[in-house]
Amino acid sequence: MNDIARRKVGHTGLTVTELGFGAASLGNLYQPVADADARAAIDAALNAGMAYVDTAPHYGRGLSERRVGEAVRTRAGVVVSTKVGRLMDPDAGITDDRERDGFRSAMPFRMRYDYSHDGILRSHEHSLQRLGLGRVDLLYVHDIGGYTHGEAADDYWRQLTAGGGLKALARLRDEGTIAGFGIGVNEIAVCLDVMRETALDAILLAGRYTLLEQDALDTLLPECAAAGTSIVIGGPYNSGILATGTKGGGVLHHDYGPASEAVVAKVRGIEAVADAHGVPLPAAALQFALAHPSVASVIPGLGSAARVRQTIDLYHAPIPADFWAELRHEGLLRADAPVPATTPEMPA
Repeated sequence: MNDIARRKVGHTGLTVTELGFGAASLGNLYQPVADADARAAIDAALNAGMAYVDTAPHYGRGLSERRVGEAVRTRAGVVVSTKVGRLMDPDAGITDDRERDGFRSAMPFRMRYDYSHDGILRSHEHSLQRLGLGRVDLLYVHDIGGYTHGEAADDYWRQLTAGGGLKALARLRDEGTIAGFGIGVNEIAVCLDVMRETALDAILLAGRYTLLEQDALDTLLPECAAAGTSIVIGGPYNSGILATGTKGGGVLHHDYGPASEAVVAKVRGIEAVADAHGVPLPAAALQFALAHPSVASVIPGLGSAARVRQTIDLYHAPIPADFWAELRHEGLLRADAPVPATTPEMPA
């Protein structure tokens, strides 16, 4: 039974489930995932009512797209998004699954950035072939900006703007080939830059609006509300630290690297409040982002059927109002951050 609510995406006419499937793990992110396990994970999600799946050519150099396409091809009502900005050139020299760009995939392709008009159209066409689908609903420009490109960012920005990349996306949307487009990034500034160039239907924002970080409330989220641009939240656990907490030992990860002492200290503070109220930390992280009215969906990375079931339990976990109030009182949550509709505190 589908008990995951749906929300509108910008002005597209699409609705997505507010809990979606982030398919980076299906590209063998950091570790191999067997074909059967990958299929079991996405089938579990679809059977549970997750009707939004996000993938990208970058995820395993096409492997994630292939696996997603096989799973959703005969499923009605599933919204699929993928990304543009990286082309996959054939490379016969790749014959093993050693880690490349973070993925343990043996797909024989070499990544090349291309945000130009023709590059965007070619990327879209190649994705349809890998997915084995006649259509994708949403395209995100993947990793434009200085966070990924450093000193090369200006060159790629010119491809996207003067080079016609955004015009290609607008053409696909105007023709009805896709329902909408946006960008998928890990930084706020470039979102505002792109919004000054064109009307975006959605922004996939990874790691920048979470229980740990709410700077997006200053400018980006108000701009999105004014423009009718939806936000899809990736990385709701900030690369893992909000999923694992701080008590398990080992390296704590935040923003794709080891967590700083300041971040660890803040998570410990949130953890202490969560423990006092009997709230699972990852449940709070997952539900927090969904409280903002501009957020259409949260898409944690899911690599196994067990993880899917756990995530659905976290999505439904009751969280008392006093938990959010104490976070604010302790200075661990911004006063202007919306919080979920809550359940009453249970008596001791």
